[in-house]
Amino acid sequence: MSEKTKNILFYFTKGDKAIWGVVILLFIISILTVYSATGTLAYKYQGGNTAYYLFKHLSIVVFGFLLIFLTHLIPYRKFAIITVLALFLAIILLVLTHFMGTNINEADRWLSIPFLGISFQTSDLGKLAIIMYVARALSIYKDNVKTFNQFEFKNAILPILLPIFIICGLILKSNFSTSALIFVTCIVLMFVGNVNIKYLLSIGLIGIVSFLVFIFILNKSTDTGRLGTWKKRIDTFVNAKSNDENSDLKRGRFSDANYQAEQSKIAIATGKIFGKGPGNSTQRNFLPHPYSDFIYAIIIEEYGFVGGFVVLFLYLVVMYRALIILINSSGTFGALLAFGLSFSLVFQGMTNMAVAVNLFPVTGQPLPFISMGGTSIWFSSISLGIILSVSKDIKTEEF
Repeated sequence: MSEKTKNILFYFTKGDKAIWGVVILLFIISILTVYSATGTLAYKYQGGNTAYYLFKHLSIVVFGFLLIFLTHLIPYRKFAIITVLALFLAIILLVLTHFMGTNINEADRWLSIPFLGISFQTSDLGKLAIIMYVARALSIYKDNVKTFNQFEFKNAILPILLPIFIICGLILKSNFSTSALIFVTCIVLMFVGNVNIKYLLSIGLIGIVSFLVFIFILNKSTDTGRLGTWKKRIDTFVNAKSNDENSDLKRGRFSDANYQAEQSKIAIATGKIFGKGPGNSTQRNFLPHPYSDFIYAIIIEEYGFVGGFVVLFLYLVVMYRALIILINSSGTFGALLAFGLSFSLVFQGMTNMAVAVNLFPVTGQPLPFISMGGTSIWFSSISLGIILSVSKDIKTEEF
């Protein structure tokens, strides 16, 4: 690459260069892996035209990169102005999704846009909006949230907590994992924002009690809807660890319940150290959703544990750079905004990877910037653009 080209790239791509490098690498990995993982899909729905999903995904990635570029040009302080508007819009759309949502993969998470013929997951907008709102609220009440008393709880803590519970509650029915991810992200953000530890312990206790009540209801439920799906996933995860399941696996038998987890294990085990090579996956023909929920298993199968580690490392780099932005940012809103969005992306990525290696039950969380899906990539891209916008205003340390 010529010096002139480098100068042009550096001029137009402002902000943290390490994060720019990471997202470019993640997009490259995404294109290669999705092309390989959609082979069966192409033969099933497109008459064997494998280029169809390649170019479709490529257009999504290119538009995602454009969103990063355009968003990072906006001064991050402008986002503080629209936080409340974004929050209200997210709540309205989540309510509409509850009543008018399009059912895809047995979940009403999608809202169709009239006349455009496209659908998007409103929970992604809800996640972005609530993180922006909490970061803004913490920057406004930064002195008040440190004091533990009834007055400050009513005037500072409650205005932060209520929107969190509303957003999480609206998402909970159709997407428990996203609701839990948002709740954890907001609690971590409040911790970083110096909220009094007594408030956090109280909120944490409420969260634990709510979770235990949820598990109790789940255990007693005979619901065949989303509640039944959650119960089946948890039962599958627990039963897969039992001795009876292990003895079945040794004999090569897979029940319907543990099929996804075991096919993922096979993909990972056969990948070994350096993998089978790009496009040589066999488990893509057996693994459900190898291009989204279980794409990390396909990465390890084709690129080995080395490839899996590289992907993990790239997400950790994003988190590391976010910590540097947090430490060096002069504005509270920008620091918390960049950290909250980074934590959300990395936490989601870790959750997806944990599912693939059978550490978590199936959640349906995509791998940010890698899994196929326009909504996931585009909202992740907007989040990263905001992070880069914050990083423009500070001098981050170089590696």
